[in-house]
Amino acid sequence: MKTRPETILLIAALALSGTNPAGSAETSIIVQSTTSTANSGLYDYLLPTFKMDTGITVNVVAVGTGQAIKNAKNCDGDVLLVHAKSAEEKFVAEGFGLSRQDLMYNDLIFVGPPSDAAAIGGGRSAIEALSKIAASQAKFASRGDNSGTHKKEMALWQEAGLDPGQQSGRWYLETGSGMGATLNAAVGSGAYTMADRATWISFSNKQDFKILVEGDDMLFNQYGIIAINPNRCAQVKREAAQKFVDWMLSAKGQAAIASYQLEGQQLFFPNAN
Repeated sequence: MKTRPETILLIAALALSGTNPAGSAETSIIVQSTTSTANSGLYDYLLPTFKMDTGITVNVVAVGTGQAIKNAKNCDGDVLLVHAKSAEEKFVAEGFGLSRQDLMYNDLIFVGPPSDAAAIGGGRSAIEALSKIAASQAKFASRGDNSGTHKKEMALWQEAGLDPGQQSGRWYLETGSGMGATLNAAVGSGAYTMADRATWISFSNKQDFKILVEGDDMLFNQYGIIAINPNRCAQVKREAAQKFVDWMLSAKGQAAIASYQLEGQQLFFPNAN
């Protein structure tokens, strides 16, 4: 039996496109993200719905904000979702991202042991808390990893007129790790630490630690989302990346973010424009 010419052309076209007559290959994207959004379980909650709506699989790389931005600049990803606004705006200004949009927010908190050697419990001022910790030389565990949380912590120390790096390895403990590992280090050594509320709520090794300082406007924690620029990174899946960004910013995506709770508490608050 002879093969019709149009059939030969169809088979060749399918081979070149990487598809087959049974259907196209699954589309997937990489999101460079913070550990807090991943560790909180937010993606486990959101991504099945996103895939059902779009057919797109999202693979999340969860690292500190600084590393996520570095990875994105190295073209290892399609979307960036982090929480260090000035660094995000610089990423876009340098041409690595198409545009930055506010996505959601929560807040940062200070947690510590009930003994509260620095007597910061019940306070609302982050600057006062850090000043008391430094004055008492009570142990403080820092992420020390250039993450969004670490960047905020260092800005607060600077605002307080203090340089904790001079005490590194003494009362100031730099873990160089993610939020969960730093919380474990704090609990294990009886140290204070600053954490995002979402990770704290989902953290399972609290023991007798508790929130000691919260409610300061300086502890506001904004997350942004950026599609990586395909003109800088040729392998970026622009259409699929933009679909993810648009879905997260849409009424449906924002409602899904708002509905995610643990222990009866909302972890993130959507605020897309």
